[in-house]
Amino acid sequence: MNNKAIPTLRPQDIVVLLKVFLEGSRPWNQISLAKSLFISQSEISASLKRSAYARLLQNKGKEVARQSFMDLLQYGTPFMFPQQPGVVVRGIPTAHSAEPLVQLISSTENYVWPYAKGYMRGHSILPLYPSVIQAVELDPQLYECLALIDAIRVGRAREKNAALELLHKKIC
Repeated sequence: MNNKAIPTLRPQDIVVLLKVFLEGSRPWNQISLAKSLFISQSEISASLKRSAYARLLQNKGKEVARQSFMDLLQYGTPFMFPQQPGVVVRGIPTAHSAEPLVQLISSTENYVWPYAKGYMRGHSILPLYPSVIQAVELDPQLYECLALIDAIRVGRAREKNAALELLHKKIC
């Protein structure tokens, strides 16, 4: 039996995979991903290796396996990276409180990523990775997708289903 640890996915792997997917046919490398996600290059490298091991990357690790990634988001994310709404804080809207779900879901409760410079008060939801807050300021598409993923992580059936439908249209 091999003594090496089996690589298991981490929350930042979802963020990295999402960014690789959003890059589409644009050329990227580990350094450009690291800069755009505010994650160290070594952590990007480790993340890509874990994702390749999990068969979430194809084409020599340059392309996301779309259906497998969607399955992970739908069936794995709520259980592997669950989140419960916390105390009310100032932050950046997420889940059903952010675009595009805010247009579809009417709610009196807001969910936010805690951030002192945020503009909304709501129940705190920890992002998949701390640097997400910086990264989404540079990439509105990343922000939209991560907010949808948060709806899958914390939402009720209606929010989850709406988020899954929107993500499926983007990814598959």
